[in-house]
Amino acid sequence: MGSGITAELLPHVFEKFRKGVTTQFDALGGLGLGLAIAKHIVILHGGTISAFSPGPGQGATFTVELSLARFGNRIRPS
Repeated sequence: MGSGITAELLPHVFEKFRKGVTTQFDALGGLGLGLAIAKHIVILHGGTISAFSPGPGQGATFTVELSLARFGNRIRPS
């Protein structure tokens, strides 16, 4: 199970340079950009991304929703 996310941090997990305080993963470093980049990519594709965590030590769930392309809107190879 993952480290989880505190209720205070959860609304901010997709902000640039925002990192939670964890002892287990602090040694791995990181700039706090990964989730901000993921959100940007998902939005560029017309989707949404959300995060849920019941709290520290209880893991986290990230949900990405993307629309399916309509067949009529696709470009067919010639």
